[in-house]
Amino acid sequence: MDRVPEFKMIYKLFKMILIGVLLAGLSACSSANKNLSGTPTKPGSPQDFAVNVGTTVHFLTDSAQLTEQGLGIMRGQVKWLNQYPAYTVTLEGHADERGTREYNLALGGRRAETVKNYLLSNGISPARLRTISYGKERPVAICDDISCWSQNRRVETRLNSGGS
Repeated sequence: MDRVPEFKMIYKLFKMILIGVLLAGLSACSSANKNLSGTPTKPGSPQDFAVNVGTTVHFLTDSAQLTEQGLGIMRGQVKWLNQYPAYTVTLEGHADERGTREYNLALGGRRAETVKNYLLSNGISPARLRTISYGKERPVAICDDISCWSQNRRVETRLNSGGS
């Protein structure tokens, strides 16, 4: 039985998939400094920070310890904030809806302090940093499920002023 035509078809399909993957990768690279509408972001702008660095660090349940993903975002924030020293930031600590108001305010505060301490230990001036805890008062997702709770366990880094 001749399998050459079958092999050629599989080979063509493989080439098409490979080309598609390469084009998608190139497209992602070319849009690295663009927002969702496809327009370029101005380097050093709050939009640049949000799109290319990230404003949100998530935490595990009842934890104020940075995860590996959180550390990656923090490294990017340190680099960006060192590059644009005119900005001050407010670190907003949040918790999910479970637990008492007091517990969640304290947990949000510990999370914000963790992020602040990371920034301080990597050269960001304390004069540029402010923390606040909202506890469970400002959820980004509302439902009685882990999918929502995990989104609400976070610290948001808000740029306040400056920039060049």
